[in-house]
Amino acid sequence: MSETVLSLKDVNGWYGESHVLHGVNLDIRRGEVVSLIGRNGAGRTTILRAIMGLLERRTGRIEVKNVDMSVAPPHRLARAGLGYCPEERGIFATLTCEENLLLPPVTRADSGMMMPLSEIYEMFPNLAERAESPGTRLSGGEQQMLAIARILRTGADILLLDEISEGLAPVIVQTLGRVIQMLKARGFTILMVEQNFRFAAPLADRFFIVEHGRVVNVVQQSELAERMDEIRMFLGV
Repeated sequence: MSETVLSLKDVNGWYGESHVLHGVNLDIRRGEVVSLIGRNGAGRTTILRAIMGLLERRTGRIEVKNVDMSVAPPHRLARAGLGYCPEERGIFATLTCEENLLLPPVTRADSGMMMPLSEIYEMFPNLAERAESPGTRLSGGEQQMLAIARILRTGADILLLDEISEGLAPVIVQTLGRVIQMLKARGFTILMVEQNFRFAAPLADRFFIVEHGRVVNVVQQSELAERMDEIRMFLGV
């Protein structure tokens, strides 16, 4: 069994006075694709923010590659190998596509996972075609590709992806699915939040079901068919 590279133990989190995460426990093994599934507002994005040190108030233990990073700021987590693609993408509108790609620093040169620009363009040919286009001129799908590609240049080997398929055309969603498969084949570890279960179902090795800020169940890929009724109940579909 592969080693655990990301672990949350009894993690609680707050937005102001609102207690939004309640004793979250999960573990992710090297090379896995894991999906957090649940209804909107269940706390899935908040879990990613807690992992990345972006939740101002949190308790519990977060380990990255067996190192306690519970109180580490975001830049230290990035140097540990975490790359975060937020739902809002964070594209710099005044920079060209290629300038956006060249902007992030290499945080893990020793990981062996940093992808040079030539490989980025091979994986995302749309970005090569739009290299000189301003961020504001990119389509939603191209912006999503750029947001993922930008992380791949940093050397991060653990990717946190938040709703990357949301609001995109089916053909773009299919392209992103192939990208996830390619990244897994290259050895990346991926934790993704997805409301689109049809997108996540063939990609993830395990599914953590989140409800009211808690991980209430874990479903293996091999159990999907027999547990679909349970999954539909938690997804509200």
